[in-house]
Order: sequence, then structure tokens, then C-alpha cells
Amino acid sequence: MASRGNADSPSLQQQVEILKQQLAQAQKLTALGELVGTTTHEFNNVLMTIINYAKMGMRHKDGPSRDKCFEKIYAAGKRAANITNTVLGMARNRSAVQEPTDLTLLVENTLLLLEREMNKYRIAVEKKFQPIPEAYVNGNQVQQVLLNLLINARQAMPSGGRLFIRLAHDAENDMIDLVVRDNGCGIPVEKLPRIFDSFYSTKDGPDDSGKGGTGLGLSMCREIIESHHGRIRVESTIGKGTAFTLKLPTASKAAAKRPPLCAPLAPQPNACNRPTVSS
Repeated sequence: MASRGNADSPSLQQQVEILKQQLAQAQKLTALGELVGTTTHEFNNVLMTIINYAKMGMRHKDGPSRDKCFEKIYAAGKRAANITNTVLGMARNRSAVQEPTDLTLLVENTLLLLEREMNKYRIAVEKKFQPIPEAYVNGNQVQQVLLNLLINARQAMPSGGRLFIRLAHDAENDMIDLVVRDNGCGIPVEKLPRIFDSFYSTKDGPDDSGKGGTGLGLSMCREIIESHHGRIRVESTIGKGTAFTLKLPTASKAAAKRPPLCAPLAPQPNACNRPTVSS
């Protein structure tokens, strides 16, 4: 007869779920640690701006010069507050609650956190934000996905490049499209179907910034997006770059009726014959 201890032990499936939760939390803490390292430098730059304009204001006695200094100090202070609030929000928010969320603001705040890193690696960021309704998401989780995609894009352009981000409303399906596209090295066609697999990576290891190489990021991204009843799709061409498209439900669609998981998106024909993977 089985012992009571064995009877009370969690099942294999329960153990797997517990380990997945622990892994997700560990990855979040790792990403947060990397982000704090990046934003600390950015925060220091903001403080130097405040200090320098304060000194300038003390030297100049005329009103117009002092007013200009106060304006610069005020703008830098607001920037510092945005950085702090975004990082604290990621650290504190462990809830899985989904709610109406302004994705445009979320993307802007995420770019703010990575601005110094993009400048350091000579990445030009181009934005095309169309008017969109609120999305029904967990903002913290979607921000983790976006951070992962942005850092991956930056790593794909070690010698600099262009990063394109687009937000648009797919009115026919009442979904929001969030596109992150780089003009980096691209992903080999034979590796493309496996990039969402756990523990699989197209990288040899962390780059000179210490980021990347775990093989966990994109699999977690897929789980997060699918938990929002959304889809994640990738297109890539060697030597031309990679584009990730996230499709997320609007708040109005979720309010009417939470949709089932979307069917895989059909590959889009294009001149470059780019291979496409949906997940």
C-alpha cells in the first residue's frame, strides 16, 4: 500500500507547473536586474542634466536664462520620474490580472528604459503609431515580451542599424498589431521553426553586454501572448532582418466575449520570399 506521504505528494504535472512558475519568476528577476543596470546609467545622465542646469541657473541672474534652466530641470525631473515609475511598476506588479491598457504609452515607457542602450549601440528607432483603442492585457507581462523583443533586435544589429516599431488597429478582427522589426542579421531558415521552443537559442551565448543566450525568452513570450488570447508571428530573411508581430485583443472585444485562441496567421507573400513562422 502506498504511503500517505506518496499519496499527498504533488503529481508530476503539478510539479511541472510549479517549476514553470518558478522559471518564469526567475526570468523576470533576471530581466529586471539587467534593466536596472541599464536604467541606472540613464538615471545618472538625467541627474547630471539637472545638476548642470542648476549650476547654470545659479550663475545667470537674468530672468530668461533662469527660466530656460528651470524648464530643462523640470523636463529632466519628469523623465527621471517616468524611469523610476516604470521600473518600480515592473518590480511590484506580480498580478496576472488583464485590464484595458494604453499600449502606446506602454511602448513609449519601454523605449525610454532602453534609450541609452539603443544610443550606445547606434540603433535608430523609428516609430509609426496609429490611433488605437485600449488593449485588454496585463501591461507588465506585455512589457516583458516587448523588452525581450527589443533587446533581441538590438543584439541582431551589433554594428548599428534601424529598429522599426508599429502600432495599428486591425479593425476587421478587432485586434491590435504591435510590430518590432530590425534590419539585422536575420534568422537562418532551418532555425526559424524552432525559435519558440524552450531552451532553444539561435545565439552562441551572451553578447558583450551580458545579455542573451538562454534560449528561454521567446518560448516565454509565446506563452504570455497566448495567455492573452493573442498570437505571435515572426518573419525573417538572412542579411535583411527580422520582424515580430504581436496580435492582441482590444478591450471592447474582450468585454463582448473573450475570444478563443486565434488561428495561425497565413504567411504573407512578399518580394523577398521571407520565411514565416506563426506560433
